Amino acid sequence: MENLTSNLLNWYQKEKRILPWRDQNNVYYTWISEIMLQQTRVEAVKVYYKRFIEKIPNIKSLCEIEEDELLKLWEGLGYYTRARNLKKAAIIIEEKYGGKMPDTYEEVIKLPGIGSYTAGAILSIGYQKKYPAIDGNVKRIFTRLFEWEESLQDPQLQKKLTSKIENLIPEENPGDFNQALMDLGSMVCLSSTSPKCSICPLATHCKAYLHQTQTKYPKKTIKKPRRIEQKTIFIFAYKNWIAIQKRTEKGLLKNLYEFKNEEGKYTYEDVLEYLKYSKISYETVFQIGSAKHIFSHIEWHMTGYYILLKEKRKDFIWISKEELKEVYSIPSAFAYFKKFCLK
Repeated sequence: MENLTSNLLNWYQKEKRILPWRDQNNVYYTWISEIMLQQTRVEAVKVYYKRFIEKIPNIKSLCEIEEDELLKLWEGLGYYTRARNLKKAAIIIEEKYGGKMPDTYEEVIKLPGIGSYTAGAILSIGYQKKYPAIDGNVKRIFTRLFEWEESLQDPQLQKKLTSKIENLIPEENPGDFNQALMDLGSMVCLSSTSPKCSICPLATHCKAYLHQTQTKYPKKTIKKPRRIEQKTIFIFAYKNWIAIQKRTEKGLLKNLYEFKNEEGKYTYEDVLEYLKYSKISYETVFQIGSAKHIFSHIEWHMTGYYILLKEKRKDFIWISKEELKEVYSIPSAFAYFKKFCLK
């Protein structure tokens, strides 16, 4: 097992990815990057991270930024609750810990938006403390190394992993150990049917490689199919103004801005009937195409209509194209329709 750790760390020193938040000795950078990397590819995060840090360089500025401005910076990353939790946690850190991220697991894990993986990453990378950071990459690596039969969702797998990694993680450079596992899972021990075992520093330790069973691990439970929801999107326009509205404080995409929409797939005739029923005076109506957006458990199948109105209605927020681009955060679910508006 000591050889496993040393092989992994030696490989990491030669092959590690160059990332803007690494080797900065700044726990704030570690925290922000780890939250962004949840559910988001590294290449996409690089752009958002740079812009975020330039605008919000520290915990104090994160406390003070307005929510709408914060969400605009986050626009395109999705899972907006992550951004809101960053601000909530920053306020707690500022008020309770004098603006410095706490350095114990018990305190870090209580902060909004921080689970066991993120806490482990913050403490090991930011403070060089000996805590594991177990994500999907780590689970894939270790289920192959030891041919563990538990599924990814099995609580016993987390317990086995925690115990195993606590014995492997070194006293010195625990952050490098965790980051080495992240890189190995992203670059070598891939989730596809063709992991790059020929260049893996842990191949001689790996039971799945020995038995050529790599593609059988990790074991996965069958997911329920996503629910499909049909939606009709209305782009209401008046001269150079575009109408948006704010979603409710509950449910999916809460408190974010959106274009007017209704449940169901409307035909052209349905739209005309809807406008008549809603007493909306219009000049022209035409369909602008369809789009699909996938959430974790729901798929939105959307049909859009552009409707030029005769007057501004007071029940909408009216914004310019420039404001749509620079000020208001529209979820990526509506990206196709936003792009149409900005033509």
